[in-house]
Amino acid sequence: MQIVSISQQECSELLARVTVGRLGCAMDNQPYVVPVSFSYEPDFIYVFSTFGKKIEWMRNNPKVCLQVDEIGSGSNWTSVVVTGTYLELRDPQYSAEREHARGRLSNSVQWWLTPLAQRREQVGDLEIEPVFFRIDIVSMSGLRAIPGAQ
Repeated sequence: MQIVSISQQECSELLARVTVGRLGCAMDNQPYVVPVSFSYEPDFIYVFSTFGKKIEWMRNNPKVCLQVDEIGSGSNWTSVVVTGTYLELRDPQYSAEREHARGRLSNSVQWWLTPLAQRREQVGDLEIEPVFFRIDIVSMSGLRAIPGAQ
């Protein structure tokens, strides 16, 4: 197996294909990583959530990363890491951007159902407000494992 870097174009193509990744954030020198559904467009990644630890932490420290991969096998995979800045799309300042995010995310089947249902179950509150946010991409890089290559 050989591991090689992939181009920015290949990173973008993977981000456009895949809709689930792992969001990393940190507070007080403690990292926190959770799976999220997302929608990619050049320069931005859009995410829907409900208020909880990750939102609280990102409000405190907006530096985040997103790791996305496609795995064929242990020796055949592609992985992209995006670093960026968290921006919460609050009304009324970001109303248009929030609707844009909603539209992009609506292309994913039931993009909203899982986080909203889980949060409501945890706190028993049907009035939970959704949180839309954007990651402003600062950098991205990727690696590919090639099976049998030397």
